[in-house]
Amino acid sequence: MTLAVTSIALAHAVVYPKTSKIGGYEKYVLRVPNEKATATTRIEIRFPAGLRVTSFGDVPGWQIEVLTDSAKRIVGAVWTGTLPPQRFVELPFVGANPKAAATLVWPVYQTYAEGPRVEWTGAEGSKTPASSTSIVDGATDAPGSSGGATRFVPWAALVLAVISLGLALRRPEARG
Repeated sequence: MTLAVTSIALAHAVVYPKTSKIGGYEKYVLRVPNEKATATTRIEIRFPAGLRVTSFGDVPGWQIEVLTDSAKRIVGAVWTGTLPPQRFVELPFVGANPKAAATLVWPVYQTYAEGPRVEWTGAEGSKTPASSTSIVDGATDAPGSSGGATRFVPWAALVLAVISLGLALRRPEARG
């Protein structure tokens, strides 16, 4: 039963990272699993207001259509391809974060070969929740960040390595 609940909980369209820094540029990745017995053929995302998307990564086997508004601002994207059952795809894009703390909500629409469409737009805890990212001052779990203990650990390892090397190369004292 635990495995069934875990697999259901993971069967969501999710944008990573879950936390990012105010005003920074971030590489976001939309991860979409196929939890049905038929292929996923279309994935659409709408970008939250306040985020300025600047570019997209190429994904083999997937074509992208960039959606813009009348001012030519990127407001969404549609990828078409074939995602077989029990597989997932990661769709990368880069965006400039808002200049103030915010929660970005990512509406995603997943369409299957036989026609059903899942709307990942619900509230947190719902059957089809929208993914969200917290934009905060000094995010520490964003890729490339060096906050908290991650700044200290490499230096501590270097100091321990030098001390160990010194002890290993030390000449044994003569006893007489």
